[in-house]
This record gives sequence, structure tokens and C-alpha cells, in this order.
Amino acid sequence: MIQPLLKGMEGVFIPVTDPTKSAKWYEDKLGCKPLYLEEEAVTMKLAEGSQTVITLVRTPNHKPMKFPENDFGVGKYYNFIPLDIDKTYKMLIEKGVEVNQIGGEGTTRYFTFYDPDRNPLGCCN
Repeated sequence: MIQPLLKGMEGVFIPVTDPTKSAKWYEDKLGCKPLYLEEEAVTMKLAEGSQTVITLVRTPNHKPMKFPENDFGVGKYYNFIPLDIDKTYKMLIEKGVEVNQIGGEGTTRYFTFYDPDRNPLGCCN
């Protein structure tokens, strides 16, 4: 049996117009905590105990991330794992985040939401 070479995801890099402004949104809406603040990027801890960080990178002439057209139906690069998908969905709506309807069936459910730069992000259980 071939042993895997990878054990997880360390970082997710998201293009934004203003890293400081976006970091405030990611902290207020998603609960991420700033780790490293620089002029061109802010790195944030996704959650306590998580190895994954989010780095918000200033991009000149920003355009929201757009996944290429496909027949699989995916339209975003990242899916985050919520603690409770229904509670997360409700809380994001209450916090004024633009959120699409929950889709999926059975034990696999998901939805897309958007950051201030209109980057599509996902939640999937």
C-alpha cells in the first residue's frame, strides 16, 4: 500500500482588495483570529486547534475568485467544515452575510456564502 505524502491543508490564500478591512470581516463574521498583520496580507487562524490558516492577500485590480465552468456544478475553490451546518447558516444570515440556499441531500449538505470582495466560499458537512 502506498503511504500518503500529505496530512492536511496548512493555508488557504484568498485575494482581497484590502487585507485589513477583510480581516475584520473574517473575524466578526467567521470568528477567525489574526496571527500576522502585514501591509500586503493578513494571516488568520481558522479556529482554535486547527492547523489551517487563511491568508488574505491584497491583489491589485481585484476580481472575485471564479471557478471555471464545469459539468460537476462546483463554483468555488474552498469548502469549510462547519461545526453545525444549520447553525452556521442561520448565524451568517443574522450577521448580514450574503448566503445561498442550503443544497445537498442526506448527510451531505452545503451552501455558498460571499466575503466583502464577492469571493465565493463554501460550507459542507
